[in-house]
Amino acid sequence: MNIAASILEIAVIGLGIAVMLADLWLPREKKIWLGYAAAAGLTLILFGSFSMSGNPATLAFGDMYILDAFALFFKRFFLIAAILVMIVSIEYSPKFQTGKGEYFTLVLFALAGMMFSASANHFALLFVSMELMTITFYVLTSFLRNQILSLEAGIKYLILGALSSGFLVYGIALVYGTTSTMDFATLREKSALMTDNPLLLVGLLMIIGGLGFKIAAFPFQFWAPDVYQGSPSSTTAFLAVGSKAAGFALLMRLLFVAVPDITLQWEKLLMVIAGITILYGNLCALPQRNLKRLLGYSSIANAGYLMMGIAAMSASGSTAILYYLYSYMFTVIAAFLIIILVMKHTGAEDIVHLAKLHERAPGLAGVMTLSMVSLAGIPPLAGFFGKFLLFEAVIEQASAQSSYYLLAAVAIVGVVISLYYYFGVIRTIYWGKQQMIPEDIQISPASNAALWVCSVVIIYLGIMPERLMQAATAAVESLKF
Repeated sequence: MNIAASILEIAVIGLGIAVMLADLWLPREKKIWLGYAAAAGLTLILFGSFSMSGNPATLAFGDMYILDAFALFFKRFFLIAAILVMIVSIEYSPKFQTGKGEYFTLVLFALAGMMFSASANHFALLFVSMELMTITFYVLTSFLRNQILSLEAGIKYLILGALSSGFLVYGIALVYGTTSTMDFATLREKSALMTDNPLLLVGLLMIIGGLGFKIAAFPFQFWAPDVYQGSPSSTTAFLAVGSKAAGFALLMRLLFVAVPDITLQWEKLLMVIAGITILYGNLCALPQRNLKRLLGYSSIANAGYLMMGIAAMSASGSTAILYYLYSYMFTVIAAFLIIILVMKHTGAEDIVHLAKLHERAPGLAGVMTLSMVSLAGIPPLAGFFGKFLLFEAVIEQASAQSSYYLLAAVAIVGVVISLYYYFGVIRTIYWGKQQMIPEDIQISPASNAALWVCSVVIIYLGIMPERLMQAATAAVESLKF
């Protein structure tokens, strides 16, 4: 059964159980140290992952689980994201009246689901990993039980998440009923001979719909703004980064490994989804004044940009997706950490509360500016190079299919629109008229270190992207394009 292949997931689950048990004995005033212990444990697991190799690929659990370069790339991504989110959670945890240890434990269990999703080679593991992640987020989104917005976010995520799970299960049932298999390798062979089977196509579309909920792509994006706004900021950061990346990992496995011949027939459908998602996210972000809600619509727009890589249906498009996810992770987590640091003094999340931030906390103002500029896609930062790679992948396909030019034009319009609201945040920071930032903003050493790491990586990936590009290329090659 080769259980050793899943040692990283076992280590994360073991760490979660250890944190949960330690929570029983630690006094309330010391429970914050569970977060630091979890972050330290995840750091050790991350370093341990570099002793593993995905070449050749290793199969486990009846070939349902695969450990290859693609899976390892995403597992390391999720571990880095979880370490940063754990620091964000520690900073946010004073708002939790009870349950700090439980919150840290749930973050670890959500991480385990994300890591399993990266290795899904069978619909059974795809469903189980998604549900482990989703059910955990049902609790995390509504963790502020004394706030109406948090409870509302949890209920909306629960209802729509259950609906997406229904789509997913029914789609899997149709695919299994048509092909008599749930294994991706076998499905690849059988689907090549059944590209016109209506039941198979409907089943696959329903599965894509279930995954579309995770990545907040049109027409399954409606939950994102409300849930982002109402959830604890640390949960929102993990949703924006981890859940989205897990959705794309599963989508790429499904489309490019399990049913590549059918995927080739859907290029126009994928282009339409990408284009509408980009326009919807960017246009709806324009009037937003709540920072978390703005980032929610920004997340939808970024899902559209990432869908461009899927629509390109090429190795270069998939490489661009992997690179873009890394750049997006550091920018978004930095932004949410600053929101927590600033807004915990004001009790509000409106953009106006960032006014004159550069006078009170020039460092935070600089990092927030860096994040917004990177999200806007301005050189020489990581966000620019990520968008450049996605545009390049789309333009490469335009010589064979002119519709890709239209997708690129829509994406350019989206980038131009996004400049308004991203630079609106920067304008408020430096030229806002209302001064609502307190004289002294306390920043813990861990949060300070996290902001430094995010800032350095945002600049580094924009100027020197070669090493990440090499890792992303190797990961995509394991998908056998």
